Amino acid sequence: MLLRGPSADAAATLGDRLRAAISEVGSRKAAQVGEELFGVSGVLRTNPSLRRTVTDVSVDGRARGELVRGLFDGKVDPVTLDLVVGAVEQRWTRPRDLPDTLENLGVEAVIRSADEPGRVADELFAFEQVLVENPDLRSALSDPSRSVSDKRDLLRGLLEGRTLSATARLVDQSLAGTYRTISVAMREYQKVAAGVHGESVATVRAASELSDGEQERLRSALSTQYGRDVHLNIVVDPTVIGGIRVEIGDDVIDGTVSARLADARRRLAG
Repeated sequence: MLLRGPSADAAATLGDRLRAAISEVGSRKAAQVGEELFGVSGVLRTNPSLRRTVTDVSVDGRARGELVRGLFDGKVDPVTLDLVVGAVEQRWTRPRDLPDTLENLGVEAVIRSADEPGRVADELFAFEQVLVENPDLRSALSDPSRSVSDKRDLLRGLLEGRTLSATARLVDQSLAGTYRTISVAMREYQKVAAGVHGESVATVRAASELSDGEQERLRSALSTQYGRDVHLNIVVDPTVIGGIRVEIGDDVIDGTVSARLADARRRLAG
């Protein structure tokens, strides 16, 4: 999720508030807060007039907050309510940034509710690979003629008993959230999961599996280069010819043979 200007500042402030609140209430409450943030985000996303009203900079922030408090008081937990009221009191670059940020906060809350947040990141990546390898499933989940309820039933049958409840909830949310496809949502949710551990996500494409030692050396090198821990997602791609290709954020480090040959050809042509 790319935010600019006031929206980026607002999201950072709200993220700090969420983490402080969850540290006090525990994992079970975190799951509830995440669920409720998804709900409020959905209300704002599907109600343009309300979204415009609560992000209107010509209206005092406290007045916007009181409006939202009146709408949701008694319907959500006090922790959720305080976060939502604080959110509408912020300034937003674009009205849609508000529901997008609330959804993102919900994702983080659900991840923090898990006993093994690191496992959530791995399971989200594994499910993304299932989508890549199964075009029929991908088509079924993107079919506009199928209801969201039908798609949820399909996913429930695939995931039940095979993942953490937090992972299953996030996969479910990907059907109704802000992202245009489930695959895009999976990648964004993985970034949030890695961020919970202060990590960045690196997708590594190689022709064959990397040994534990190779993975550790690569992780160490990337962590040194980027100044923070790095979570590796390994994709075995037979089309990769020699070496590896690493995607981390907007950066691409292409050490494959084909990339080196292409670079050599450009240099010769120049």
